[in-house]
Amino acid sequence: MRHFGHIAPEERQRLFHREPAVFTADSPARVLAAALGATLYSPATRPYLADDVLKQAGRGVVSMVLCLEDSIDDADVADAEENLVRQLTDILARPEAELPLLFVRVRVPEQIPDLVARLGPAVRLLSGFVLPKFTEERGVPFLEALTAAETASGRRLFAMPVLESPDLLYLETRRETLAGIVRTVDKWRDRVLALRLGVTDFCSSYGLRRAPDMTAYDVQIVASVIADVVNVLGRADGTGFTVTGPVWEYFRAQERMFKPQLRRSPFLEGEVEELREALIEHDMDGLLREIALDRANGLLGKTCIHPSHVMPVHALSVVSHEEYSDAQDILRPERLGGGVLRSAYTNKMNEVKPHRAWAERTLQRAEVFGVANEDIGFVELLAAGVPH
Repeated sequence: MRHFGHIAPEERQRLFHREPAVFTADSPARVLAAALGATLYSPATRPYLADDVLKQAGRGVVSMVLCLEDSIDDADVADAEENLVRQLTDILARPEAELPLLFVRVRVPEQIPDLVARLGPAVRLLSGFVLPKFTEERGVPFLEALTAAETASGRRLFAMPVLESPDLLYLETRRETLAGIVRTVDKWRDRVLALRLGVTDFCSSYGLRRAPDMTAYDVQIVASVIADVVNVLGRADGTGFTVTGPVWEYFRAQERMFKPQLRRSPFLEGEVEELREALIEHDMDGLLREIALDRANGLLGKTCIHPSHVMPVHALSVVSHEEYSDAQDILRPERLGGGVLRSAYTNKMNEVKPHRAWAERTLQRAEVFGVANEDIGFVELLAAGVPH
């Protein structure tokens, strides 16, 4: 799989100075963590789940979560488990199918070994499990169950803990809860692929719900938790983890609004501006601002609950030609001693030592999302990536 792999090779050549790299479910963890992108959640109760997974893979989705937790009714858990096993077994019978990275969001630790046993050979389709409401006390049994299931199946299985517990939100328990999370994920570092933020649960604790013109960062009580999580768990000194962006709850049938512009490619200047205005007019402005703020605050990738959110996340994850140029200049071997240099774009100063960690992360993102050509921006990448 690869980002933007669903578009024609000649179109990728037009868009990219450096194309996104190919990766597989067996790639190194650092590659997969950076490549998650827009992780699309789907209730495990969906009757045509196998078809849904294959359809979304063909439309550019590279990671999906099949959910047995909050997205389904408590009374439907047993049926959802049965459906999940049946649908993944169905996918296994289609050997030609290209799949995204697949994870299952469970409710309790016991579900992990039970599902792995019931899946049998189909377990090889899974990359791991999403662990809800993660704290030290709740998380250890989940991670022990995952480790045991991995041993029993012979399949590498990753964990993606979701940080959404009220104990992490409340000021009086936050420090202790964060310290416990750090101890736990550090002990199982090889199994933890990424940490996910459950902002909807945070808002729920105070009866809040952000409007479509507001980002998670406008809700100060939520923004404070994100800042503390990144502070403790997102450091660039080798101790940190990939932390993914929170879910965006609002959507429309965006793809229909793209259709007129997408019939014409390459775009004329007026058509690009028309599409840009349409994005803002159709409630996409809040999502785009939140993705930009995710990146500014050290988050990579995003939880998504609607397919229309996927390509905006991926388009804004592509490294610009200017970013790539700066990162390469900063990391040149002759610059190891430090110093300051003017950027090749002559619009900023690059200070080698302070900007080194940023440059390293930028090149890691460039590996999986690619580098845009000098004259290619977000709108062109989005328009090319939306199925039409």
